[in-house]
Amino acid sequence: MNHRAKVVITDFITGPLEHERRILGDLADIIALDAKSESELAGRIEDADIVMVYHYLGLSAATIARLTKCKLIVRCGVGFDNVDREAARARGITVANIPDYGTEDVADSAIGMMLTLTRGIHSLNTRLQNAQGDWSYTQVAPVLRLRGRVFGVIGIGRIGTAAALRAKALGMDVVYYDPHVPQGRDKSLGIRSVETLDELLAQAHVVSAHCPLTSETKHLLNRDTIAKMRPGSFLVNTSRGGVVDVLAVLDAITSGHLRGAAIDVLETEPPSPDHPLIKAWRDPNHPAHDRIIINPHAAFYSEEGLIDMRVKGSQNCRRVLLGQPPFNVVN
Repeated sequence: MNHRAKVVITDFITGPLEHERRILGDLADIIALDAKSESELAGRIEDADIVMVYHYLGLSAATIARLTKCKLIVRCGVGFDNVDREAARARGITVANIPDYGTEDVADSAIGMMLTLTRGIHSLNTRLQNAQGDWSYTQVAPVLRLRGRVFGVIGIGRIGTAAALRAKALGMDVVYYDPHVPQGRDKSLGIRSVETLDELLAQAHVVSAHCPLTSETKHLLNRDTIAKMRPGSFLVNTSRGGVVDVLAVLDAITSGHLRGAAIDVLETEPPSPDHPLIKAWRDPNHPAHDRIIINPHAAFYSEEGLIDMRVKGSQNCRRVLLGQPPFNVVN
């Protein structure tokens, strides 16, 4: 390119953009908009050569239709359901993601949440902090030893595999459900596979979701499927908010069918304070208060992972600006 390109970062990342400028500064002007909603992009990205989008907002067909020069949209993260890939493809715009920046971090978070739930750590801390009940382990009895318990993984991609291996190292019996991977993955990992979700739900003491959000996985864990989980089991979601119907989770916690749940991602972030899940979670007198963990879409985060995300995204931008094919195309 003879002219200096324009690379726009829509959200999340602000200044000083040292990683982006180190990689792209000789080729492009880099502008961080710090937008909080898609409507704030109007009039600011239309002439961008490349758009880098994080997770505070989405790029709909209407916004993509206004891009006059764009060659690449980089979804700086693993999930890409917040970008209309079909609309981009129709306009000849490549969409790419970054599938390998936070694998360890999300897997660590899933296992950390699982341990915090199953060992009663969260419940005890919350109840004692609120001066509820006796100063005794009996508040969370019975706590069952994890070794030999079944850890069920939905989606055995990079993160699901990393979580599975961590659970295996704890001595758990790991089983996964993923209709999109070739047969034999279980053999290479030394774990088990099942052919249906129902098989996994019926036997898992802990269910951990690691699948992308698609039309197939939207509310995959809902009232019907959660009802098929073992009584007294635990649910962890570090994938995408739309994979789990949190109102169904709330009902299952209230009834006692689920013993605990950890939710890192919600369909709307941040959630409304009037959302039934949030209201129950904040109510010291509701079972959700000490049996549900909610985090603010934080499972991906480590300082190293954040740098990886920015560097890998910028390197893909550089490839396209130099006329090379991009990595990790998703459309």
